[in-house]
Amino acid sequence: MKTLKLIIAGIILFASTNTMQAQVSVNVNIGTPPAWGPAGYSAVDYYYLPDIQAYYDIRATQFIYFGGGKWIRSRNLPNQYRNYNLYNGYKVVLNDYHGSRPYSNFNTHKVKYYKGYKGKPQKSIGSNRGNNNKVYQSNWNKGNGNGNNGNGNGNKGGKGNNGNGKH
Repeated sequence: MKTLKLIIAGIILFASTNTMQAQVSVNVNIGTPPAWGPAGYSAVDYYYLPDIQAYYDIRATQFIYFGGGKWIRSRNLPNQYRNYNLYNGYKVVLNDYHGSRPYSNFNTHKVKYYKGYKGKPQKSIGSNRGNNNKVYQSNWNKGNGNGNNGNGNGNKGGKGNNGNGKH
């Protein structure tokens, strides 16, 4: 009889443990990192892209870059980086900043993470297969004479600069 009580108590304990785990496992995932983002990070709001001196806002799915004397938010890269391959470029994970203006630290970031900067090796979240020729379109400065209107010196073929910082 004592053994039967212990078995029942064990079953109840086991069942309550599973119930508690199910209640605690809540996944709040606002803003999913892009497939080209570095794997292995959680609770990150921004990446800094040293090769193009721009930021990526994960929650808003927007690039943030300086142009025309101000910081611009756009779903697309500026025209001069239309052939930049985000899978190959290095991404600095800004896990210590959670405000709305990561560029407030730009002077520090551009010195610490210079063009061509390579930190620890990175693996992308998604596969680069099928994305080698993906061009990130830009609507930046269309028709106002300030953009390069397709006359830039980006690499042809959509492979970008392979993350080497040469533009």
